[in-house]
Amino acid sequence: MKVSLEWLRELVDLDQSAEDLAETLTRGGIEVEDVENLNKGFEKVVIGEIVSLIKHPDADRLWVCTVNVGQEVVVIVTGAQNLLVGDRVPVALVGSTLPNELSIRKSKLRGVVSQGMLCSREELLLDVTVGLERSADGILILLPDAPVGENFGKYLGREDSVLDLELYPNRPDCLAMVNVAREVASLTRKIPHLPKWTEQNQVLTLPTAADLQIIIEEPELCWRYAGLVVEDVHIAPSPEWMQRRLKASGVRPISNIVDITNYCMLEMGQPLHAFDRDKINGDIHVRAAYPGEKIVTLDGVERTLQTDTLLIADDAQPLAVAGVMGGLDSEVTKDTKRLMIESAHFSGVSVRRTSRRLGLRSEASNRFEKGIDAYGIVATLGRVCDLLLDLGAGRPVALVDVVKNLPPQRQVSLSASHTSTVLGAELETAEIRQVLDDLNFAYTEQEGLFKVSIPTYRADIEIEEDLMEEVARLIGYDRIPTTLPQGDLTQGRRTPEQEFRRRLRKALAQAGMDEVITYTFTRAEADAQWGSAKHSIPLLNPLREELGVMRTSLVPGLLDVSARNVARRNTDVSIFEIGNTYWGEEQPLQKLPREELRVAGVAVGKSGRHWLNQPVNYDFYYLKGILEEVALEFGLKLEYRLAENQGLLHPGRSADIYLQNQCIGFLGEMHPSLEKEWELERVVLFELEFNPLFERMRQTVRAHSIPRFPAIQRDIAIVVASETAAEAVMSKMRKLGGELLQQVEIFDVYRGKPIPDDHKSLAFALRYQSLERTLTDEEVNLLNSRILEGIQQEFGAERRK
Repeated sequence: MKVSLEWLRELVDLDQSAEDLAETLTRGGIEVEDVENLNKGFEKVVIGEIVSLIKHPDADRLWVCTVNVGQEVVVIVTGAQNLLVGDRVPVALVGSTLPNELSIRKSKLRGVVSQGMLCSREELLLDVTVGLERSADGILILLPDAPVGENFGKYLGREDSVLDLELYPNRPDCLAMVNVAREVASLTRKIPHLPKWTEQNQVLTLPTAADLQIIIEEPELCWRYAGLVVEDVHIAPSPEWMQRRLKASGVRPISNIVDITNYCMLEMGQPLHAFDRDKINGDIHVRAAYPGEKIVTLDGVERTLQTDTLLIADDAQPLAVAGVMGGLDSEVTKDTKRLMIESAHFSGVSVRRTSRRLGLRSEASNRFEKGIDAYGIVATLGRVCDLLLDLGAGRPVALVDVVKNLPPQRQVSLSASHTSTVLGAELETAEIRQVLDDLNFAYTEQEGLFKVSIPTYRADIEIEEDLMEEVARLIGYDRIPTTLPQGDLTQGRRTPEQEFRRRLRKALAQAGMDEVITYTFTRAEADAQWGSAKHSIPLLNPLREELGVMRTSLVPGLLDVSARNVARRNTDVSIFEIGNTYWGEEQPLQKLPREELRVAGVAVGKSGRHWLNQPVNYDFYYLKGILEEVALEFGLKLEYRLAENQGLLHPGRSADIYLQNQCIGFLGEMHPSLEKEWELERVVLFELEFNPLFERMRQTVRAHSIPRFPAIQRDIAIVVASETAAEAVMSKMRKLGGELLQQVEIFDVYRGKPIPDDHKSLAFALRYQSLERTLTDEEVNLLNSRILEGIQQEFGAERRK
């Protein structure tokens, strides 16, 4: 919101400079982002009169001008060819710096000393509306009555400063000059001089239009709609004072009618729109757009509207997009003789949605989006009537006002003692009374309890704490004492879960994997593959289509990262992520989704080159080795069983991971049929639930002494059916071997002659050892025989010789 200081001084008594006022407003909670001096660059630019023009003796295209600048006569050399004796022109004196940052100094041109510069529009950053038509060819030529010697900025009405307010959504009232004046008056305890239409008891007395009806078909989107009928319209330029204020506020002057509506919007905060009354067929309808309906807006663009777009229409066609932009067919032109001026309350959500969809943002839509005062709609039309009559622009003859809904008047209680407690400052009741008087809030008081009637333009005040904030703003935040928080200080430390996550991250990084962080959103199809479509949560407003659901698996995000790296010739990828997945229990959500922390990893390619070691292919055993290291780090005993989801993972290179007979995840190579979808080759991956790992990790480290007695190793080779899992055989061996069997390792798997086609050969190394004595061959042989007999009975195995 740009606030002209000259305009503001008309509305409230002010004796502060622009900079001091900006400091006062900022301290009072209305942040001033910038203070602009409109006269900057014009301080040493004056109006001069050309006394004589003489050809330069040493240059064909230069003129030596004698210029009267009021206090003196100066000589200036110029190359402009559009000058005549007697012209009034802007003269930049020596030492000035122009708006385009050009510095002026005394100079000598071909032997003639030049004591300044005659200025063009471009050098002064002025538009074509300033000066005579001859100005387009060079120097800016002013009207003949321009006062010689007067400061050019003063002549243009630029002796003004503009405060640029950074307003937040809670203070839409300050999008009106009258409310900014109220704010300044409250903070400085000055008297405001506001238009009479800001008073609640003012009533606009005009007859009801007999030939115009307003029909609100969408009462939820339009609470109130008023139309002012104006006759004897005279289209002309608006007066200079109004144009000056509009320009200072960042609004381009157009004509008296349009400028009056814009001026009242800036002053009262209520957007207005003027229709040519003779172009309205029948009644005014406030309705939703029909399917496929189109309108040509004032910018000349034909726009196709959606059915949730609110329109102003007559009986035959749409006239305007409500709160956003008018239609070209009902535009006010120089031939307009009758008007219907609209003042309405539209839904901020509807206007925001429509303006964003159409790409149309304006001062009016900005005010509707933030919220306007439904009680001030007709009052603003009263102000319009005054200006129309004052400027001779038209004669108001009728008014139509249709009200569907008005918010109730609010009354908020404020306790003096509670206010002191909350603010932490001792406040007298008289101080709070003074604040309410400064705000011009009506109230009643009884034993330190105030019943405050909130003005309708202050929509931000709803509860007692809002009034406390007003008290704090007006008494000054520096009145609130600085205090340190009290309480016992404890040493900060990580929770056990945080510490486990940190150690897990470190273990995976030390194994050579890189941590990544991906979006918590992913594609619905990919999430349904790797997670759970039943529990997937769709987003109402996704960032883009491929991020349409909240993830139930980390894998799709890691695959996206891998595919993006491989596509950019970074073909060796080994990454992991520790993050939340989100599980909805019903659709639509009635409560927050369940969050499950998981750890997942993906590897493609091979390890980097090293002078000592050969590169290692990233395969099933690479990731299995990393998981085994992690399990060893935390004292976990992981079991690997045949993977159940054969559609996602390679049937012979995958496994489900169990911890204490609970499936906590999977490990394996992606199924070849899916690799094409992701444009990857030989992808290995894993995903594990975090909580089972954390809950079952070893809390303490147990130390074991180095065995004093030697170990004995025996090898067993057996032939079993092809579908028999080696892990099942190893598990049976550990159970039969008891405490003396310290380790079982598989070191060979063989298929081929002389082994039958539907069988395979498994070779195991069994390590026996006792911590108390040296084992004999007889003991080990007996155990070995018992193990062999057990697996023969369990799996139908035969010993291979």
